[in-house]
Amino acid sequence: MDEFKEFPEILKNLRKSYKLTQIEVAEQLGIAYQSYQAYERGIALPNLKNFVKLADIFDVSLDYLLGRKEY
Repeated sequence: MDEFKEFPEILKNLRKSYKLTQIEVAEQLGIAYQSYQAYERGIALPNLKNFVKLADIFDVSLDYLLGRKEY
């Protein structure tokens, strides 16, 4: 998962900037809170469908979520 090492921190910063809780984001994704928490802890990665949903929730590109470029 080294190629995604920035993802957990980016995700956490976006969530906080939108003033959402982990539970709220998990509900929007339709997943368990613990699954979302694993994304922010760098233990697991979302599937492609949830990567796209996260980009939509936070109004960023997939490249940005993956730490590839700015907004």
